[in-house]
Amino acid sequence: MLPTLEAAELPADAIEVARIADAWGIKGWFKVLPHSAEPEALFSSKRWFLQPPGSPAGRAFRLPIREAKEHSDCIVASSAEVPDRNAAEALRGARVFIPRSSFPSAGDDEYYWVDLIGLTVVNREGVSLGTVRELLASGPQTTLVLDAQENGKPVERMVPFVSAFIDKVDLAGRVITVDWQPDY
Repeated sequence: MLPTLEAAELPADAIEVARIADAWGIKGWFKVLPHSAEPEALFSSKRWFLQPPGSPAGRAFRLPIREAKEHSDCIVASSAEVPDRNAAEALRGARVFIPRSSFPSAGDDEYYWVDLIGLTVVNREGVSLGTVRELLASGPQTTLVLDAQENGKPVERMVPFVSAFIDKVDLAGRVITVDWQPDY
């Protein structure tokens, strides 16, 4: 890793948002592959935390970001700490974390996926359908993937995350209420 980067502990609210793919150009820019189709957090944060491959959990390097912008199918970024192509190549494979507190505010009825993971999903009758394990982007809609138990056995349920089926998202209460039945 670069000797000029400041070693740091990952913040308690750090969220992995991308991975550095490679150097881009000759002036120290690097190519970033975001985990989200809408990577606003990468653009809004001027301080990223990098965890190189093989680093112990929680250990990272603080990287001040000068500029990040969209380019083709990826993001490219630069930092004063990464002066040339060789330095940028040394970042290859690093995981990029940003503190959750640095994310831009979500609009009304908008949610970050990371905030939905772990929420309990119940239907209008109060029947628990499971816990959100992940979200899938499937064309025009997003789908909640739930882990549940049925007759003592683990099952997976999927619920489209669209207004026709989602009644309420209560982030503080950690519950999503849906118009959905266990046997759908």
